Amino acid sequence: MSKAKAKAKQVKGKLKETAGSAMDDKKMQTEGSTEQMSGKAEGMATKAGDKMKKARGTH
Repeated sequence: MSKAKAKAKQVKGKLKETAGSAMDDKKMQTEGSTEQMSGKAEGMATKAGDKMKKARGTH
């Protein structure tokens, strides 16, 4: 996943979490929070992969 897609997933999750909070919908809040964390993890994995490529000289 690209860094941009990971960031978009984080933003989408934050919006969903905020909407869930505004509507007092715990399920939506949890889904949003989970989506945010997933986006963060994917972003970190992409960043780590980029660093590995750079270290090997294949970037």
